[in-house]
Amino acid sequence: MKLKEKLQNGEVSIGSWITIGNPSIAEIMAKSGFDWLTVDMEHSAITLDLAQQLIQIIELCGVAPLVRVGENDPNLIKRVMDAGAHGIIVPMVNTKEDAMKAVNAVRYPPEGTRGVGLARAQGYSLDFERYRQWANSESIIVVQIEHIEAVENLKSILEVRGIDAFMVGPYDLSGSLGVPGDFDHPKVRKAFKKIQEISEGLNVNAGFHVVPPFYDLVLKKISEGYSFIAFGVDFLFLGETCRSGLKNIKKFLGEMEIRNEGI
Repeated sequence: MKLKEKLQNGEVSIGSWITIGNPSIAEIMAKSGFDWLTVDMEHSAITLDLAQQLIQIIELCGVAPLVRVGENDPNLIKRVMDAGAHGIIVPMVNTKEDAMKAVNAVRYPPEGTRGVGLARAQGYSLDFERYRQWANSESIIVVQIEHIEAVENLKSILEVRGIDAFMVGPYDLSGSLGVPGDFDHPKVRKAFKKIQEISEGLNVNAGFHVVPPFYDLVLKKISEGYSFIAFGVDFLFLGETCRSGLKNIKKFLGEMEIRNEGI
C-alpha cells in the first residue's frame, strides 16, 4: 500500500531518518522494510545534488522518499520536490500561516503557488501534466510541531487543508520550554499531553520522532495513538550496534581474564 493511502486510512507507518549522505546507507535502509525514509537537509551536510541521488535510490527500492527541508522556504521546497521527493517534512511550523505556506509551496496553481520547472520529477519535460495532477493530490506534507508556540496554535495548524500529518520534534520542543532534552520535565509532559488531546479531537495522523533506535519506545508511541513514526537515525543504528556488540565482547574478555587468573 502506498504511503498516501496509509495516511488517508490512518494506518501506522514507520519511517526513519537519513543524515549520512552515502547512497549505500539509503539503499540498505530502503531494503530494510521501512514505509518511508526522510533525507534530512536541516541537520546534515547533505546537498541538493546528493539529496536527489538518495531520493532516486529510495524510490527505486519501492519506498516513499521524503525530505526534511532546512526551513519553510518555498524555493527550497520547490527544488526538492522537483528532484523527485514524494513529500516534505517542514520544521518549525508554529502558526496556521506557516502551514499554509508549506502547502502552497508544494502545489501548483490554482491550489498553490509553486513555480513550474521541468526537472527529474516532471520526467525532464516529458511528463509534466501527469506530475502536476499527482503533486496536487498525492504529494505528502508533514509539519513539525517543535515549539511551544506551535502547541498553542496546533488546532488551527492541523485544520489547514493539505496537511497529511504532523510530527513532534521532542528535542526542539523541550528546548523552547527551556529544558532541552528533558522529556520528563512537567512542562514538556504537559505539552505532549496537550498535543495528544488536540490531535485526537481532530482525527489527524499524529507523528513522533523516536530518536533512540529502540523498538520498545516505538511500541509505546503506537499505544499512545501515534501513527506516523520516525524510528531512529542512520548514525544511531550504526553506532548503537557497534557499541552494544563491543560492550558484550569486552565483558566476555574481562570475565575470561578473571577466570584465567584464578587458575
